[in-house]
Amino acid sequence: MNKIEIFDPALCCPTGVCGPSVDPELTRMASAVFALEKKGFDIKRYNLANEPAVFADNKEVNKVLHEKGPDALPVTLLNGAVVKEGKYPSNDELAQWFEVNVEDLALKKPNVKFKLI
Repeated sequence: MNKIEIFDPALCCPTGVCGPSVDPELTRMASAVFALEKKGFDIKRYNLANEPAVFADNKEVNKVLHEKGPDALPVTLLNGAVVKEGKYPSNDELAQWFEVNVEDLALKKPNVKFKLI
């Protein structure tokens, strides 16, 4: 089974909904990671602001940061090898790496109906 690690830039939160404007890319990424984790896949995200030691301890990520600086984040590792720098993997890429349908990674709106009293 493949292992994906995503090294985020310094963020206040992984969803991107804690600031004055919502970053749809962070929301998409959070939803995809959640869906994959729910299915039991090995996918992790690390935030530079909260987990700097993980960045320093990973040779591949440390090398990217020393050569290109923090603008190279996010960095994605597939089984320990850098496969993407500077932007998040697409849902198509995640689906391919984990051999799932891309539709399984899309944010689904709850089908809840409210009754007015």
